[in-house]
Amino acid sequence: MSQTTTADKPLDLITIGRASVDLYGQQIGTRLEDVASFAKSVGGCPTNISVGTARLGLKSALLTRVGKEQMGRFIREQLEREGVETKGIVTDPERLTALAILSVESEHSFPLLFYRDNCADSALCEDDVSEDFIRSARAILVTGTHFAKPHTDAAQRKAIRIAKESGARVIFDIDYRPNLWGLAGHDAGDNRYIASDKVSAHLRTVLADCDLIVGTEEEVLIASGDSDLLAALKTIRANSKATIVLKRGPMGCIVYDGAISDDLEDGIVGKGFPIEVYNVLGAGDAFMSGFLRGWLKGEPHATSATWANACGAFAVSRLLCAPEIPTWTELQFFLANGSKEKALRKDEVINHIHWATTRRRQFPQLMALAIDHRSQLEDLAGGDVGRLARIPAFKVLAVKAAERIADGRPGFGMLIDDKYGRDALFAVNKNFWIGKPIELPGSRPLQFEFSQDLGSRLVDWPVDHCIKVLSFYHPDDPAELKATQIAKLRAAFEAARKIGREILIEIIAGKHGTLDDQTIPRALNEMYDAGLKPDWWKLEPQASNAAWAAIDTVIETRDPLCRGVVLLGLEAPYEALKQGFTAARTSRTVKGFAVGRTIFAEAAKAWLDGEMSDEQAVADMAGRFGALVDLWLQLGDVQAA
Repeated sequence: MSQTTTADKPLDLITIGRASVDLYGQQIGTRLEDVASFAKSVGGCPTNISVGTARLGLKSALLTRVGKEQMGRFIREQLEREGVETKGIVTDPERLTALAILSVESEHSFPLLFYRDNCADSALCEDDVSEDFIRSARAILVTGTHFAKPHTDAAQRKAIRIAKESGARVIFDIDYRPNLWGLAGHDAGDNRYIASDKVSAHLRTVLADCDLIVGTEEEVLIASGDSDLLAALKTIRANSKATIVLKRGPMGCIVYDGAISDDLEDGIVGKGFPIEVYNVLGAGDAFMSGFLRGWLKGEPHATSATWANACGAFAVSRLLCAPEIPTWTELQFFLANGSKEKALRKDEVINHIHWATTRRRQFPQLMALAIDHRSQLEDLAGGDVGRLARIPAFKVLAVKAAERIADGRPGFGMLIDDKYGRDALFAVNKNFWIGKPIELPGSRPLQFEFSQDLGSRLVDWPVDHCIKVLSFYHPDDPAELKATQIAKLRAAFEAARKIGREILIEIIAGKHGTLDDQTIPRALNEMYDAGLKPDWWKLEPQASNAAWAAIDTVIETRDPLCRGVVLLGLEAPYEALKQGFTAARTSRTVKGFAVGRTIFAEAAKAWLDGEMSDEQAVADMAGRFGALVDLWLQLGDVQAA
């Protein structure tokens, strides 16, 4: 059994060492020389582990350096989104953030280039190690790579000394990269083992201070200096009383407490998970995250090992490193239910849980001004070329109106289109939620605007822009029409998941049939039956509380991880929207509204006619949007009371 810890400290874990930006080749099965595009994520062993443990519910922090530039800010911002404490991250104005460029050439070849010449994290020094910060954690994790240089070695040893003085535990991830010790060329970043008496002698001096030592078979060999695995384990035991975890790739792991017997298999093992190996890079960091979730919570070693093996299975079955580590919700689902897919990245249920529990930003409520209208504004322009050319400028005025009301408060957003809204998209507050339409206005059956090839269109969208697709759909529509609509929505949904963008599905049923308390619940059930699980629903106001109760039941039953519902306006006057808002406020799943023509229609007509100045148009739209915001918030206060 692992030790239990009762220390009342704000942090469970501080990880120390490498922090880089990983650029992963997106073409699989080709040489790194031939990769054409890359996906970006945070990287570096301790950085990945800080993310992984935070996702699994531990209070983690990172101690490292990053550059004073865009990549350094990316690491800091991403860790903040993940819930990792960042006060231990030092910004280095003199050095660039490290980069790692990786690819999957085959199931056995994973080329890796480190761009680490005088990089920020390699400049970590003793002055960066705050005694109060180290004392705030129940455990610290040091990494083998950062013992390779005198100043980073000194920084980690200072952290170890403080940790031991404060009663914290010391975890050693051997993390052996021969070329970062100067033992291999730049093109050998994926080489995991080169014997070195000098490295082994250096690492052995760390062992006595450790409470947990984790490494692969090759890493155990380098930490001991032996060439035989069993002898290596005995050497480590002779130098340390630590719990030793031997990672064995597809065979899982073995945990050793106490004396090492002559039987290599004489240890504690966890449950294994046979899966397809897609990419081994980052698997060890996911493994460590799972093990630490158990070890630091006082779980039996067999439980910690099972969680570690499961997290490692997720990592090797997906492409990236930190982004692929499971969340606690996802891990528990997998342990309870398993997967029908050997390649976990193909499991739609698990992928949805992963996606929904790692979304970039939270929106407990959303109040949006919709200015994504195209055909309605074209109608107002009356085909006049000059008036059509002014539509983009009007949308910028709408942005100013929305920002005037938001006034820096959270929970605001806009719907803006690609056709006329380019200038507005550049102008909008970057903290706003942004949704962008892809449907051809008014199409029934649904067609996409510009092109039916969504992949080529969506790939250049910002990662935090939400895809919005409107479908005129009634559950009493002809079966053939419904099948066509759902197939098109499914194409949009799959494209969103493939490129990592959120999707909002807007359903309007009332224009093509009667709307009763069961109309929308029936429509939602049919879409869930088709495998659609959008991040947001956008729905028309319902006439009764019973309708919203039925909608709540469907969403909470079929997808409890859905962000929720926003109301659309359908150009309804204020009093009609007030009734709709009042009923919607009884719903648990309605989070806000996205209203357009009620706010901008009169201003648009007057402004295009030359009867309103820019400021008058902004003021008019701000007044109408502000009235709806005030109404929504007031109704919420009443409901809460």
